[in-house]
Amino acid sequence: MNLMQLRRCAIVLAAIVLCLAPQVAMAASTFYGEMTHVSTTNIKVRNPRSGQVLSFEIVPHFDRIFSANGKTTYQMRDIHRGQYVAVIYDQSFLGMRHADEIYIMNNANQRLRKP
Repeated sequence: MNLMQLRRCAIVLAAIVLCLAPQVAMAASTFYGEMTHVSTTNIKVRNPRSGQVLSFEIVPHFDRIFSANGKTTYQMRDIHRGQYVAVIYDQSFLGMRHADEIYIMNNANQRLRKP
């Protein structure tokens, strides 16, 4: 193989990889529901209306937990099972859902408001 053929093969291979790679959502999304499980590496939330359950990865020293109005911050230990939360997440890292921010909601499940 000469250099020109090697370049063509590399370009074709790169195009195939880009076409076959799963399309990952880069924009952040929000999921509302009741927290059913929390550990040092993930949080699981269930939407009571639809019954949908989503699991989100969290980093070990996650500290982005806020009140519904975004003014008060909380520790991870302050989240309890059955509590209403809003999780802002994205899937930009290897397609895994990971929590960027968690908002603790009241029982009326007030809408999320950014600070």
